[in-house]
Order: sequence, then C-alpha cells, then structure tokens
Amino acid sequence: MAQIAPPVVGSNEVTSGPPHRAILRLALPTVGAMLTQSIVNEVDIVFFARLPCPESSNAQAALLPSLIILWLFGGSLSAISVGTQAFVGRRFAQRNQEDAGAVLANAAFFSVVAGILFSAIGYAVTPAILGALIKVDGARIAAESYLKWRLLGVTSMVTTFAFKAFFDGIGKTHIHLVSAVVMNATNIVLCFLLIFGNEALGISKMGIAGAGIAGFVSTYLGLAIMIGYALKAEFRKAYRPFVLGKLDKGLTWSILKLSIPSAIATVAVMTGFALFAAIAGKLDEVQPIGVVSALCPGGKAEPVNGAATTVIVGVLKLTFTACLAFGTSTATLVAQSLGEKRPERAELFGWTSVRLGLLIFGVVGLCEVVFAEQVLAFASHSEIVRTTALTPMRLAGACTPLVAVGMILTQALFGAGNTRYVMIVELMLHFLCLVPLAWIFGITLQMGLTGIWIAGAIYAAGLASLMALEFKRGKWKQIAL
Repeated sequence: MAQIAPPVVGSNEVTSGPPHRAILRLALPTVGAMLTQSIVNEVDIVFFARLPCPESSNAQAALLPSLIILWLFGGSLSAISVGTQAFVGRRFAQRNQEDAGAVLANAAFFSVVAGILFSAIGYAVTPAILGALIKVDGARIAAESYLKWRLLGVTSMVTTFAFKAFFDGIGKTHIHLVSAVVMNATNIVLCFLLIFGNEALGISKMGIAGAGIAGFVSTYLGLAIMIGYALKAEFRKAYRPFVLGKLDKGLTWSILKLSIPSAIATVAVMTGFALFAAIAGKLDEVQPIGVVSALCPGGKAEPVNGAATTVIVGVLKLTFTACLAFGTSTATLVAQSLGEKRPERAELFGWTSVRLGLLIFGVVGLCEVVFAEQVLAFASHSEIVRTTALTPMRLAGACTPLVAVGMILTQALFGAGNTRYVMIVELMLHFLCLVPLAWIFGITLQMGLTGIWIAGAIYAAGLASLMALEFKRGKWKQIAL
C-alpha cells in the first residue's frame, strides 16, 4: 500500500467545526437513510395488518423470526462494514485516497463471495431454525414463504453495507440516503401490488411471499445505485475502487480481523433476540390469550404474544435505527480523529453524541410512552394484540434513552477498532442476562409479555453502562490501524 502521508490537523472538513454540528451534519442524512431503509419491514407490518384473519396474525408473528434469521446470515456478514468504515475513515483523514479505495475493493469482493455462500447455507438450515422458533403451523409456513425470497438478497445486503461504510467513512453520508429513498419507494409499490394482488395488471395475491419478493428486488436496486455513485468520476478517479490490482489478501484479513468480532456480536444479538422472540411465542403455548379479533372466523386462538412482540419491535426499530445512525456517524468522526492523531477530539465527539442522543431520544421515548395506544392502533388492527402490547411498548419507550447511549458508544468503539470488547459484552448480556431473565420473568414467574420486556429493559441498562465505562477508560485511543 502507498506510504501514509502525515495528517494536517484542522484541515479535514468532516471533523471541523463545533462537535455537535459535525455530528448532526453526518447523522441527519444517515438517520434519513436508515429510517427509510427500515421502512421496508414497517411497510410489511402495516400491509400484513390489512390481510384477513388468521392470515394477518400469522404473517405478523412470522415476520420477526424471519428477520432475525435473515440478519443471522446477512447481518453477520454485514459486519464487514465495521472494519471497512474504521479503515476508510483513518485513511481518508491521512489523505490516502487510493488506500481508502483499496479497502472498498477488498470489502466488496469479499461481500459478493461470502454473500453467495451464506445464502446457500441459509436455504439449507432455515427450515430447522424455523421449526425451533415458531410452533404455530400457520406462522411457520408464512415465514418459509417469506424467507424463500429474502435470502436471495443476502449478497445485495452485504455488498450495499460495504459501499455504505466506504461513503460514510469519507463523510458522504447523503449517498446512502438517495439509495434508500429510491429502494424503499420501489418496495412500497411492489409490496402493495404483490401482497394484495392487482387484477388490472394480472398480478395474483401472494400475501407474505409478495413482501419477500418486493424486499429482494428492492435491495438489488439499492445496491445498483450505490455502485453507480462509486463509478462517478470524482470517486472512481480519486479512490480507484474497481481496480483488480488492489485486491490483497493481507488487507482483506486486516479488515476481517476488525469485523469478525462485530460479526460474532451480531450473531449473538440476533440469536439472543431470536430466543427472546421464541420465549414470547412460548407464551402462546403456555398462556394462550384467546381469539385475536372478532374478525377472525371460527373463534380460533392465534399467536397473540408473538404478533404483539413483532408489532412492538417493528415500531421501536424505527427509533433504534435512528440511534444506530447517530452511532455510525460518531464512528466516522472517531475514526477520522484518530487518523488525524487527535484522540481527545475523538473522545469529545463520543460524549457530545451521547448528550445529543439523550436529548433527542429522551423526547422520542417520552412520545412512545404517551402515544403508545395511537401508535399501536396504526400498526395492528387486532384489539387484543394492541392490549397485550401496550404495557411492554411503554416500558420499551421509557428505555429508549438507555438504548441510544448503548448503541452510540458501541459504534464509537467500533470506529476506534475496539470490536473485541463489544463482542464480549454482547455475548454476556444476551446469554447471561436477556434470555435467562426473559424466561424467568415471562414463563417461570408468569409475568407474561410484560415480564419478558422487563428483561429487555435490564439488558438496555447493562449495555449503556458497560459501553460508557469502556469509552471512559480510553484504552481505545491507543489502537493502531
């Protein structure tokens, strides 16, 4: 790789200016992009609520486990973005554009190869995983029809994250916003046409499988837009990310060494939340609530707790996505500040982002508590699902500021290259805290869905505390990349 030029302190327009302005300058487009991208699944929830019962509750109960499985494969590989962003941020701050482009070349190549492999593995093991997670036949069949299509999008998901990490690392966060807006506008149209069908266009009703097709097609469109930007002269000539000669096993391994702990953490998070969702589904076996809605014919009991959990997570995911957007923007600023050899500036960015997160997401969390009934009424047409979800929804909303602190500092540590610590914390919190406590409170002590979400609140408090302690220690300032 080319020799690294010494950084010019204060010359970087990305890290210049007051810390809160620099954070907001990067974070606002990222928030817009990630919120827009997350609408892919929120659109599914809203559309599923308008299907007839029991198809609606089966589809909603199937969605969360399906997304967890999708993220077990695609999300774990998407951790390549952590190493990519950390390296690109430092090389950009060191004014080494070609080396930054080499990081993208290696990350993208790995993403394509690994994405194809993981899709194949996903198809092989998904039936067994769904059999363990979902005990209601209708919901399990719905999940299978959805994942049959979404798993085809693992490669596009992972490669898009690699390109996003590159553009975020050089401070061009608006590019992913453009891609996300186009991608999700397409997804909404396709979902409407394919879930419900359209006689005029000769499209048959496909239900939840139609949502899977829409998501699969949209992710490849989003990737095409990201590649199109990278091909523009200003990036292609300066960074040269498409030069095959830049492929280097050593560089790829360096990126992976940072990314693998993040991937393990992602698997831990997804496995933990999969078990969390499975415990909620178990409530439908041991503590059945009854008929979901008067609209459901035959008086058949439906997976109320599973559907309620999907609705809650679907609503809160919008908030958590915004928290993550602030975190990834902070990661860029931390990485670039360390590349400029200004660790004190990196620390200032981290704590400033935490203060902004507490302010902004404190207000958001308060709104989630106060307007929980109205939000749930929009997300579900089932009265008993809304009633079951109400108290857990308010509890989760009250914990939103803690989630913001935890997610922002997690990403800040990622930007510094301290991925191993995050991995250890996530493994401990999910398997020694979240999952056991969810079972104890929800099943053993018969506290129902509220007990399960109390365990979630304890997890959020633990994450915020442990990440704050590590960031305050400051050992991450000495990590060299």
